[in-house]
Amino acid sequence: MQHLLLMFLIDVANPNGTSSGSSSQPPNSGSEEFDLQAAIDQKKRKRMLTNRESARRSRLRKQKHHDDLMAQASQLKKDNGQFLAVVHLRTQNYLAVEAENSVLRTQMMELTSRLNSLNEILQCIGGESQMMISDSFANPWSFSGMNQPIMAASDMIHYY
Repeated sequence: MQHLLLMFLIDVANPNGTSSGSSSQPPNSGSEEFDLQAAIDQKKRKRMLTNRESARRSRLRKQKHHDDLMAQASQLKKDNGQFLAVVHLRTQNYLAVEAENSVLRTQMMELTSRLNSLNEILQCIGGESQMMISDSFANPWSFSGMNQPIMAASDMIHYY
C-alpha cells in the first residue's frame, strides 16, 4: 500500500509528465526522495492556503455576526427609548385626567350640597314646589324652565 502511495506521489511530482513506472530508466532514489518531499511540501502549502482562506472566511462571518448583533442592540435601545417616551407621555396624560377627575368630583360634591340646601329651603317654603324640583332632577328633560338662562357668578367659573 505504501509502495502504491509512493508511486502515486512520484507520478504527481514528476515534472516531465511521464510516469516513473512507464519510464525505461530506473528511478534514482535521491531524485525520488526529492520529488516526494516536493510533493509533500506542495500539499502542505496547499493545505495551509486552504486553512488560511477558511480562517479568513470564518473571521468575516464572525465580524458580520458581531456587526449584526451591534445593529440589533442599537435598534432595541432606540425602540426602548421610544417606548419609555410613550409610557412617560401616557403617565402624564393619566395624571392630568386624574387631577381633572378630582376637581370634577369636588365640584359635584359642592353642587350636591347646594342642591340639598335648596331642597331644605323649599321644604320649609312648601311641599308642592319641592316635589316639582325633585321630579325635574329625576327626569331633567321634562323640566319646564329649561329654556331659562342659568345665571352664575364669575367666581364659580374655573378656567383650565
